[in-house]
Amino acid sequence: MTTTRAIANGNMPDKEYGEPVIELTAARKVYRSGTIEFEALRGVDLEIRQGEYVAIMGPSGSGKSTLMNILGCLDTLTTGHYRLAGHDVDDLDEAELAEIRNKEIGFVFQQFNLLPSLEAWRNVELPLMYARVPGHERRARAERALERVGLGSRFVNKPGELSGGQQQRVAVARALVGEPTMILADEPTGNLDSVSTEDVLGLFDELHDLGRTIVLITHELEVAQRARRIVRVKDGLIQGDTAEGALLATVAGGAA
Repeated sequence: MTTTRAIANGNMPDKEYGEPVIELTAARKVYRSGTIEFEALRGVDLEIRQGEYVAIMGPSGSGKSTLMNILGCLDTLTTGHYRLAGHDVDDLDEAELAEIRNKEIGFVFQQFNLLPSLEAWRNVELPLMYARVPGHERRARAERALERVGLGSRFVNKPGELSGGQQQRVAVARALVGEPTMILADEPTGNLDSVSTEDVLGLFDELHDLGRTIVLITHELEVAQRARRIVRVKDGLIQGDTAEGALLATVAGGAA
């Protein structure tokens, strides 16, 4: 069963999205240092469904990085509830969190986090090694993932032999290789020039068109506008949640 959610774009039909991938309810995160407490998230409610392309945007100190860590199962809530792809993650231990991260989430970071001594396909296969996938299958799947991101001729190149945009494509291939429920991208264009940024954002557009769930963390409006929905975070709260990304991108395209 799918849920239809309207997109603020008169030139685009309504997009059908699937079941909830992310369900946050009354999410609070408090950091403590001695007698000092800092409330990074102050009761956040957020739902993201299968197939959505969502940008989470906010200035430094807004809580968006804390929110990213919670969504990526890199940290846990102080109070509230988090369900990821139908799994309650509130009470999972470290080993269980690591397992669900590897199974459900494909990470793309600002720092590409590629191992410089390994060829592209060996960097891509790493999540499959942790999942104990047999070696012959790992290589086949890694090569298919690299072909999917347009690097079919770069299987044996090491990161130092690739441009910044190509390295980030390898990172995206690594995120895709395990067929995760969602891709979680944290400032993925932060270290890229304008040409490579457009290259990587174009790839995210293609993945979204194929039905991938993408959650993009950014402080850059131009990057956020490529998403179909923008969630704005400030002072540990969600201050806005709109489909303005698609609308503004369309307006900009029409003006050009």
